[in-house]
Amino acid sequence: MHQANIAHLKKNVGPFEKTDTKSSLWQLVNTLVPLVLLWYAAYASLSVSYWLTLPLTIVAGGFVVRTFIIFHDCCHQSFFKSRLANDILGNITGVMTLCPYEQWKNSHSIHHATSSNLDKRGVGDIWILTVDEYVAAPLWRRIAYRIYRNPLSMFVVGPVYVFLLQYRFNRKGARRKERINTYVTNLAIVALYALLIWVIGWQAFVLVQGPVFFVSGLLGIWMFYVQHQFEESYFENEDQWSYVKAAVEGSSYYKLPKLLQWITGNIGFHHVHHLSPKVPNYNLEKAHEATPELQKVTTLTISTSLQSLRFHLWDEERKNFVGFKDIKPLLRKPAAANQVKSPSPSLQGK
Repeated sequence: MHQANIAHLKKNVGPFEKTDTKSSLWQLVNTLVPLVLLWYAAYASLSVSYWLTLPLTIVAGGFVVRTFIIFHDCCHQSFFKSRLANDILGNITGVMTLCPYEQWKNSHSIHHATSSNLDKRGVGDIWILTVDEYVAAPLWRRIAYRIYRNPLSMFVVGPVYVFLLQYRFNRKGARRKERINTYVTNLAIVALYALLIWVIGWQAFVLVQGPVFFVSGLLGIWMFYVQHQFEESYFENEDQWSYVKAAVEGSSYYKLPKLLQWITGNIGFHHVHHLSPKVPNYNLEKAHEATPELQKVTTLTISTSLQSLRFHLWDEERKNFVGFKDIKPLLRKPAAANQVKSPSPSLQGK
């Protein structure tokens, strides 16, 4: 992509940043109403067969992901024109998706401001080491990193750790408003779950909400992971880093079947979202289709996206992701005298 084109991309996307209240309200209806009905249907089906319940919970999990996209737009102040309306809806959907609104909004804004910046990793992103950092790291850190990057850790343990544990606590240095919001969100989640358990019983609650939570959490982490972890992504140090390049070269276009695209709130157009977070999710595809340069970004399908599971380390020399097996020859060499430090791991941000 030529520098002249890059300079005009954000301006070209500008017209699609306008929020349409009718579209937002309709999305609320076609997301939250089906979610509630599916959850109730899953509960009612317990008296018939759990094999009927499971498919319903899987679909309901998809609608939780769609609810999260609404929450995500509220965090960017792009779902409604009113800041107050975004904040209110963001807190409500935050309880539904187990995400404290202020905490997630702040860490996610840092993610957008530092995405693909090698000197500013560690907040709202996935733990990434460069080849040099991994080779220079002590054995215990290599083991920790390999465990972290293992698919079972990332997509099975990850949802439980992130949504049930990590989001329940405030980050170090969080402001008073953010801390209080986390406490209030936690209390609201406890109250909502306690009410549901009181009404239907804890066994029924676990049998329904358990798979709904797991499916939505797994899909959420996968979507965030895959859209920044492709072979020829973009990473640079601070002195050479570009916000626009990070958006269009460091984020992919995840081309999904139309039904999955709808369920995931068009977040597959991740390059458009990173270029302009103010674009509401229902305008992302329109912005992509109206801007020829954006159609040339890295495109992933479900089958090609699975290749990202073998990418673990960023090679600063070759400017691409590599796997652990690709660097075995380097590990046989004596370790560098000075170990390279790297940011601590985090899975949050989706």
